[in-house]
Parts: sequence; C-alpha cells; structure tokens
Amino acid sequence: MLSILGRLVSVFRKNSPGPRTASLSVFGGLTERGKAEAIERLVVESTPRGDFFALIVLAIMMATLGLFADSMEVVIGSMLIAPLLSPILSLAMGVVMADIRLAGRSLLTVLKAIVVAVPAAALAALFLYARRGGVGEMTEEMVMRTLPSLNSAGVALLAGAAASLALVKTHLSASLPGVAVSVSLLPPLAVTGIGLARWEWITVSRSFTLFLVNAGFIVLGGLIVFSLSRIYTKQKVAVRTVEVEDEKLEKGET
Repeated sequence: MLSILGRLVSVFRKNSPGPRTASLSVFGGLTERGKAEAIERLVVESTPRGDFFALIVLAIMMATLGLFADSMEVVIGSMLIAPLLSPILSLAMGVVMADIRLAGRSLLTVLKAIVVAVPAAALAALFLYARRGGVGEMTEEMVMRTLPSLNSAGVALLAGAAASLALVKTHLSASLPGVAVSVSLLPPLAVTGIGLARWEWITVSRSFTLFLVNAGFIVLGGLIVFSLSRIYTKQKVAVRTVEVEDEKLEKGET
C-alpha cells in the first residue's frame, strides 16, 4: 500500500510547480515558516495521547446516541469533536515526505483509534438496546452509514484536499470544522460497533468499508495538496517534532 502511494508521490513531485510557477499558483503565498507550522500542528494533533483517545470515546458515544435518536444534529456534533482527521492527514504527509516513521506512527494511531472506538460504540449500543428491551429496526441515519459509493469517495477526496490546504494556508484554518463535518469518518465506525452489538456482519462490513473508502480518499486528497505545496522540503521539521512529541509521551507529559 505504502509503495503504491510512494509511486504516486514521485509523479506529483516531478510535476509539482517550481518556485516561479508556484508563485502564480494557489500555493504562491506559502512561506517556509508556514510549512513548518503546518507540520508541527499536524504532528502534535495526531500524537496518541490519553486526551486524544478520550475525545475519540466521547465522540463515538455521542455519535452512537445520535444514530439511535436518528438525529443528524447530534451526529454532526460528534464529528466536530472527533480528532480522527489529524492522524489520517499526518499519514498522507508521512507518505509525501517518504518518512516511514511519521507514516507508520500515524497509521498506528488510526488503528488504535479504531480499536478504541468500535468496542465503545458496541457497548453503548448494547446499553441502549437493553433500555429499549430488544433490538429494533435500524434508523435512517444508521442505514446511510452502510452505503459506500462513488459520491462518498468524491466527497472524501475533496475534503482531504480542502483540509490539507487549510493546514498549509493558516488563514484558512477556520474552515477545518466544516471539512470535518463534510466527510464521514466517525459515524461509520459507530455503525460498525452497532452492527457488532446486533450481530449483523453485513452491517459491520459495509459500514467499515465506508470508513476505509473515506479514509483512503482523504489520504489521496492530502497527497495531492501536500505534494503540490512542496511540503516535503521541510522533512527535518517533521522528524524533529515527532522526536519531541514521542519523548513527551515516554515521559508521560501532555
């Protein structure tokens, strides 16, 4: 998987604009300091601290409640507080930089988040079904998260590109919450947990497939933007920031 992405990155690097061309592009105003700040922010926000996983648990439970209540508003609220987008974009950045440590660290964080989120959603679903006195029909909000499609892939691709652009262009950072809402990452994982609670393997497979499709196309969108912005020229910043954050983790610092 990483080797295929690496080949794609090499193509983007060869065709990425040079300094003169870049000055006329959307990345023309991007400074070296701006690149460094984007890298530092993304690495810090994707560090697997205790508060990261606490937010994952709170968000997935909130999403599960919203799915049971068939409330789009509650589901959207859970997507706003979930920090899952950061390690996925960090994975894209690691691949663009050909930084195995950053890419592997980010992928491991995503996997840990899945391992935490799905059982939490399943437990919440079991509690809610026990309160109801049995397993009922799936709500419309649940069903919507079991339908992978080209449309959802397209939205994820654009969202990944938009989120990456908002990171490297700091004055656009206010757009990040909107991007988090536009692409569905947490709700499909919540439905995966609900499917486990219902012992419905079709629900589990379809919802988890939707999550994988969305996450994969977010990475692709990030690859495109990070490559065109030539952020790989600041790999030393990423290496240094990862070392600092990992050292803090080892010492138990927040």
